[in-house]
Amino acid sequence: MTLNLLFFTITLKKRELTIEEEMHNQVVENLYEENRRKINSYMNQL
Repeated sequence: MTLNLLFFTITLKKRELTIEEEMHNQVVENLYEENRRKINSYMNQL
């Protein structure tokens, strides 16, 4: 996508993730889901 404003050109493009970043994101997502399940389980016991 290109946007021209007052003689300035701004170009946005999607950044590619490295394998390490993708693996890290997956670990974080799994931890988040696990904690969410634990909280739900705890709240259901109350």
